[in-house]
Amino acid sequence: MSGSRIAKFYRKSVQKRLELLHERGTLNDADYAMLQPGVSLLNAETADRLTENVIGVFSMPLGLGLNFQINGLDYLVPMVVEEPSVVAAVSSTALLVRQAGGFASSSDEPLLIGQVQIVDVADPARARQALLAQFEHILQLANSGHANMVARGGGARGIEVHLRGATAQNGELLVVHLLVDTRDAMGANLVNSMCESIAPLIEQISAGRVFLRILSNLTDRALVRAQAVIPEALLATGDYPGDRVRDGIILASEFAAMDPYRATTHNKGIMNGIDAVAIATGNDWRAIEAAAHAYAARGPRYAPLSTWSANDAGDLVGELTMPLKVGTVGGQVESNPAVRIAHTILDVASARELAEVMAAVGLAQNLAALKALSTTGIQHGHMRLHARAVAVAAGTGPARFDEVVERLLVDGEIKVWKARQVLAELEARPSPVRAPPTAVPRAAAPQAAVPPTAAMPAAAVPTRAPLGAHSQVGYGKIILLGEHSVVYGRRAIAAPIGLTVRAEVVRGEPGQAPVITDWNVDGSAQETISPDVSHQVAALIAARLGLPESGVRVDVFSELPRASGLGASAAFAVALIRATAECFSIELSDEQVSSLAFECEQIVHGTPSGIDNTVATFGRPILFKKTDAPSGHEISDIVTPHPIPIVIGLSGVHALTAHTVAAVRAAWLHNRARYDAIFDQIDSLVGEGADALRRGDTAELGELMNINQGLLNALQVSSPELEQMVAIARRAGALGAKLTGGGGGGAIIALAGPAGAEPIRTALHQAGYITYLTEIR
Repeated sequence: MSGSRIAKFYRKSVQKRLELLHERGTLNDADYAMLQPGVSLLNAETADRLTENVIGVFSMPLGLGLNFQINGLDYLVPMVVEEPSVVAAVSSTALLVRQAGGFASSSDEPLLIGQVQIVDVADPARARQALLAQFEHILQLANSGHANMVARGGGARGIEVHLRGATAQNGELLVVHLLVDTRDAMGANLVNSMCESIAPLIEQISAGRVFLRILSNLTDRALVRAQAVIPEALLATGDYPGDRVRDGIILASEFAAMDPYRATTHNKGIMNGIDAVAIATGNDWRAIEAAAHAYAARGPRYAPLSTWSANDAGDLVGELTMPLKVGTVGGQVESNPAVRIAHTILDVASARELAEVMAAVGLAQNLAALKALSTTGIQHGHMRLHARAVAVAAGTGPARFDEVVERLLVDGEIKVWKARQVLAELEARPSPVRAPPTAVPRAAAPQAAVPPTAAMPAAAVPTRAPLGAHSQVGYGKIILLGEHSVVYGRRAIAAPIGLTVRAEVVRGEPGQAPVITDWNVDGSAQETISPDVSHQVAALIAARLGLPESGVRVDVFSELPRASGLGASAAFAVALIRATAECFSIELSDEQVSSLAFECEQIVHGTPSGIDNTVATFGRPILFKKTDAPSGHEISDIVTPHPIPIVIGLSGVHALTAHTVAAVRAAWLHNRARYDAIFDQIDSLVGEGADALRRGDTAELGELMNINQGLLNALQVSSPELEQMVAIARRAGALGAKLTGGGGGGAIIALAGPAGAEPIRTALHQAGYITYLTEIR
């Protein structure tokens, strides 16, 4: 199968996720079609054949656990679970363990136990010996009706006979255990039928009376083990050194070992992961739960299924042992399309392999919970996902969803009633009253400074125009490290922010001049986005896409302040390109969108680096370098182990990137050696910053940001307002603060420290500055 690392999978829409899996070959055409949003995988008619009194089909979310590497193999793990944070937690933890070499899992040959109860036995000890002496005869009878299972290497393997003590009225209780290898089947029906078949022989040999004949769900002859060994350095976060995180996890593990109340919650966390995979793969999660908790209670008190300790090298070592009998064949897999697709995605060869994957998922979920509990607390990552669930419960649609979630998080009141209140407030805002189209002179398409780096398709103009507006967004961005030096072939780190520019495009009458109108987010009109520039951009897009001479109306809804260093012009270009292409039914790849947006940026900024259009298009943190390659750049994803909070502060001073870029260029031309040395120093900071981000080392990242700010000041692109804001943020607890973007005004970014983002935002507000809160994820 293809790899389990899919960067920023969570940022994509459901449809985009399906398209990506289809392109990778994870989903075939039929499965891709079946998973389309709105398509029911299990219809009521099929469900009626699977259980009784059916009135419908109950749905639950199907997600993918990412980043898993188990015994050297990659797995995309399907998980069915409604609880927020489970899938995100296992994916994040799997990435951490992957960096340490992945999980190691092993399993016993999985045997089920069938129980035959014998009562009214005159001589229990003699009966026990007689049964053991006849074990071959008993096994032969048990296997006689299951030739196919025996041919596959399975079948009854042995018996045990246990004396359990006196019953109230029926003498000593004897129990025969029939040990059965059911191979890749769950095997309950097989074992029950074998117990039924041997009952008469058992009665004859024991001279007693057989009563119950049924399997046991305590599957302690099918144990599975998972292990993870994680170096201390990988456990470090921006606020906690690795040894403290390790010791906190060990201390939490000791708590579970000594206290059954804590052990119950500890094991529930493990089962959060295992049950989700069991449901997705059609396994009996109730039997799995029963076995796990019975096994945990086998000693003098209920105990944890996993333990965490340190080895001689100081590494954190996690070990999980539990009974886990699962199946990969049978009625559920073959009759339920959703289960079949889950098995296709997971791509395991046997039931034992599935059990080994499930054990690794359980250990990952356990580590995620213990790590959170021993550092920032379990609620830190849970509340955003909880807010999303609350927004859904309140009936929030896609158009307002993100805004409602953010308001809930800011207010700290994550309740359904609050979400409804926020939604009502947002929907009560007046809708934009759009003025009738006015004639705007059409600008001639300028010649691009460089030819497009990705060929554009010819327009596929439909015979009938689509109804309604076509809406798309472009992401704003911050540059963490590397402004200005990136223009000269050095590296930079950039990340998207939650603020976007949205463009709505509606086709007009042929020959009508294009109209571009800019709206405030509250629905009031504002001055059009740089009319001359915006129309040049629109004309270039039309020319590159080969559009006919038909008018369009473009409504722009921008959350991004312009001339602030947050990539508003690139976000505008990307939104307009995508919405226009959608309006005229033109297929564009992300690379083509980014390439055309770069040409638009040349109109706006003269000599852009290419970083703004790249982030605006792809919407993920990247390490960027401008090159002479056909694409014009090299990019690589940067994945952080946990979200990193960033405060954006606006200086209120508008500054055009084109002006500061031109000023730096003039200085560089005057003394290249001096400025190249500064660019090299910044590039070195960028390399160290990328490593710090991947480790989640916010203290190191903050120090690098502070140094970078000093070098940007040396380039003379800072300003008094920016320097004041940086100083305020640092005094308020920021680990690092610097300008972002072109400088000369615009914005700063501040990396929140242990006290969080609120003290920084409060201090900047008191000084009269506007702030936004975002995260690097």
